[in-house]
Amino acid sequence: MKLRRTINFNFGWIVLVALVDVAFLLVFFLLLSSNFILQQGISISMPFSRFTLGPQISHQIISISGGAVPAIYFQDQRVTMEQLGLLLDAAKRKDQSIIIKADRSTSYETVAKVANAALEHGITSVALAASPPR
Repeated sequence: MKLRRTINFNFGWIVLVALVDVAFLLVFFLLLSSNFILQQGISISMPFSRFTLGPQISHQIISISGGAVPAIYFQDQRVTMEQLGLLLDAAKRKDQSIIIKADRSTSYETVAKVANAALEHGITSVALAASPPR
């Protein structure tokens, strides 16, 4: 005696459900991992500004941390004002602009010294970085 099924299964749905499940897991993973991308450099809290620069093609970032003794970082290495002059000469030869990222608690005098040093060494484009308002 030959037995017949009363219900026919369509196995195409199983494959489709598995593909949708994998797609949702991929999207979830990409959304979750995008928050962990960090910008290289020194962690500072910049002041807010409504005005922002467009993308810069060739630039170097000088970071200045706040505190009682501010630290100056150029290419993610701590430097003194004297060492900064030599590095700025190299940046001038490459025709790079300078972006100064200073902490909110950094004194205006320190920011002015770094900006003046860049201008004295022939850098024609010096900009101050700020965060967009929230």
